[in-house]
Amino acid sequence: MKVLIMNCSPVRNGATAEIVNIVSDCLKERYDVRNICIDDFDIHFCKGCRICHNTAKCIQHDDVDKVMGNYEWADIIILVSPSYWADIPGQFKVFIDRCTPWCNTHEPHASIKSGKKGYSVALRTGPSMGQCNRIIESIEHFYGHLEIECCGRLGLCSIENKEAVAQRRNEIIEFCNKHFIS
Repeated sequence: MKVLIMNCSPVRNGATAEIVNIVSDCLKERYDVRNICIDDFDIHFCKGCRICHNTAKCIQHDDVDKVMGNYEWADIIILVSPSYWADIPGQFKVFIDRCTPWCNTHEPHASIKSGKKGYSVALRTGPSMGQCNRIIESIEHFYGHLEIECCGRLGLCSIENKEAVAQRRNEIIEFCNKHFIS
């Protein structure tokens, strides 16, 4: 099986990336794992023209199709997102907005292969799980419109930096073992 793990943070080597690395290390023995970072792609803002509602294609030419090619490749998608002001980072939101051609609420729409499973991991610096849940709900809403089955979630509070992730390593590994190693 193929697993895509996406760092939804614009920071390629921070706490979010450290979580991606831990998950990747847990899964790479059993799965074909590919890691990507939202910041590695050039993604333009949605123009709101709604042409994609009629054509299932965006008029802009950027890297959204490359990212969606990774989604198409994967059987399992794990999105790891930090909290930016109690929500997903802007770069990730821009990507979601640009996925409107794949949204199942209008016809025609582009689609990826069915049967994909999605997992959500959220982290934040503060102690309240409410903001993690908000991030996870955004991810799961996105999954729903791509017809990706939501299969598991993990919220990690009080993650200020990579060192704080190291203190939660066992919790992340336990999440992986519960959902992927049986």
